[in-house]
Amino acid sequence: MRRQQLIENIQRKQSFLCVGLDTDIKKIPQCLMTEEDPLFAFNKAIIDATASYCIAYKPNLAFYEAHGVKGWIAFERTVKYIRENYPDQFIIADAKRGDIGNTSQMYARTFFEELDVDALTVAPYMGEDSVTPFMGYEGKWVILLALTSNKGSFDFQTAPLTSPEGEEPNGERLFERVLRKSQEWEKNASPSGEVGEALMYVVGATRGEMFKDIRKVAPQAFLLVPGIGAQGGSLEEVCKYGMTKDCGLIVNSSRAIIYADSSERFADVAAEKAKEVQEQMAKEIEQIMKS
Repeated sequence: MRRQQLIENIQRKQSFLCVGLDTDIKKIPQCLMTEEDPLFAFNKAIIDATASYCIAYKPNLAFYEAHGVKGWIAFERTVKYIRENYPDQFIIADAKRGDIGNTSQMYARTFFEELDVDALTVAPYMGEDSVTPFMGYEGKWVILLALTSNKGSFDFQTAPLTSPEGEEPNGERLFERVLRKSQEWEKNASPSGEVGEALMYVVGATRGEMFKDIRKVAPQAFLLVPGIGAQGGSLEEVCKYGMTKDCGLIVNSSRAIIYADSSERFADVAAEKAKEVQEQMAKEIEQIMKS
């Protein structure tokens, strides 16, 4: 999916909601446990219920890989079901891959050729040659980890970097270096050669005013924002500091939507929760359009 198509979907649906499919077999309703493939049955019901209110789905691979072959089959069926029934949805494989170049090439082939997802989360720690193999696919996206919402992110991501001579800190933090360097990689490696056409960033909703710092370095990049809902991030704050004229945000909610109810009405309740978030997002989009 190209950037302009994503923007058009956001405007048409008045939503930038991504529903995270963190499908835990221990949390899905008991009424589904008699199904041949409970993971897929749950996902299908959630997708059918929420597709009108979101523009993206994000299956978290850990929840599928934990079940071995059966889990992979459920993941593949989920992606195929979205592709065939809701082709306007942006599909993000939350797999956090990234390895030496030839290994990254294989990961890229897996997710972009075999599975045909739109985007893949990638860890930047190993540098340019571990990331650029994912950037050579037309209409596909790398979503690079930049400033995450977990407590341990402070161990490295916000650490000040030293000057090239190794003396005093130069004021740049690690996440800012990731943003700057990766945009150089995008120019060189993406099919378009343009910044913002193949690269997004993960920025946690719990980071609040730090979105201002993100926007100083990556003013037009789309940001995948986890952490609203169950993790306590504020949608209003994310929009205040992170939204651009093109929206520039894909805000993910997982547990607060998909596990809002455990009865046989789980899908209906998920739809209600997704609709509530979409209505809030519509107001934020209206405000940015007025400004």
